[in-house]
Amino acid sequence: MTYLTRVTAAAGALLSAAGLLAASPAHAAPRDDLPRNWLSLIVTRGDAPTRTTRGALLLCDPPQGHPRAAEACTELAAADGDIARIPADNVLCPMIYAPVTAYARGQWNGRPVDFRQTYPNACVMNARTGAVFALDG
Repeated sequence: MTYLTRVTAAAGALLSAAGLLAASPAHAAPRDDLPRNWLSLIVTRGDAPTRTTRGALLLCDPPQGHPRAAEACTELAAADGDIARIPADNVLCPMIYAPVTAYARGQWNGRPVDFRQTYPNACVMNARTGAVFALDG
């Protein structure tokens, strides 16, 4: 089973559990047990999924499932879960065109998150998204 398949399976299990708990009778576990802040993250070369696709399931209560989970969760908390609002790092990136696309789906403070952006290269993506898509560690 590939890493991406495991991430997708984990995200599906989390969503299934959320759906079951939401539809359960009153005696079921309280919804406070569900993670409030989580994102399924995928980075691909180019603008479509390829063999070089990397992914992670970022959970933020407590931070886990990502090489830099604590840092990514802190940055997301400061931006209220809006990846586009994460302040860009002031770095110089090479002017090499090697596009990467970042995808994020999940939930932040009860609101759905659906993010997709293609960047000219991984350096630019990391400068603009902080630790969120830094899946290599």
